[in-house]
Amino acid sequence: MMIDLRGKTALITGAALAKGLGFSAARKMAEQGAKLFLTDIDGARVAERAAELTAQGHEVYAMAHDVTDEAAWDAVMAAVVEKLGGLDILVNNAGIAVLKMMSVMTKGAWDHQLNVNLNSVYLGCKAGLDQMRAQGRGGSIINLSSIAGVIGVPGCAAYAASKGGVRLMTKAIAMEAAREQIRVNSVHPGSIWTEMQDVALADNKEQFDIIEAAIPMGRLGDPDDIGAMIAFLASDDAKYITGAEFIVDGGMTAQ
Repeated sequence: MMIDLRGKTALITGAALAKGLGFSAARKMAEQGAKLFLTDIDGARVAERAAELTAQGHEVYAMAHDVTDEAAWDAVMAAVVEKLGGLDILVNNAGIAVLKMMSVMTKGAWDHQLNVNLNSVYLGCKAGLDQMRAQGRGGSIINLSSIAGVIGVPGCAAYAASKGGVRLMTKAIAMEAAREQIRVNSVHPGSIWTEMQDVALADNKEQFDIIEAAIPMGRLGDPDDIGAMIAFLASDDAKYITGAEFIVDGGMTAQ
């Protein structure tokens, strides 16, 4: 059975990369009938992604967006309401990875990681909840975490702190919003072939050979593996799922 998102409106952050998780989710959701609003700190590139989907016959809008700026969230939400008429789905996908051992982690790098990956999700959830509550028709919020928010990974202390925070914040917010039929869930990708992974592979192929060999399914995941999970959680097929975490990692954390 194909997921049906016709009549749904969605805001997806961090959607500028053609081979990224945000755009993969956008493509899946557009194919299933959702009307989309895409944002990213890189306004020009996210506009390209929106144009790509629009050319395929989908209704998609885009806007530059600093997810760490509360006023920017207000402006984006106003634009979503103006263009789409309301908000049914929010995907908090925007994020960065500051991968440094604690011995060389500066306070500035630590703060930057938590600001972009954790504080922004707080701002997004707050703005999304306010809008969904005002509408009174429920909704779905999907927050992107990571397997690094579930297990320990060397060199990921700041990243893990941000993603672990997203994991448990998601559960707490889900409990606050459940009676209003606003569902809040987290998705935890493992090693996925994104554009960031392409860059890392070029810099350190040996390390990635080790990572790939450690995955029980024997390969890195595809962005569409994550996009499909996000689209499912956005749909009414997941109407009784909230406060849950979904690990998509080829079996890495099952070991």
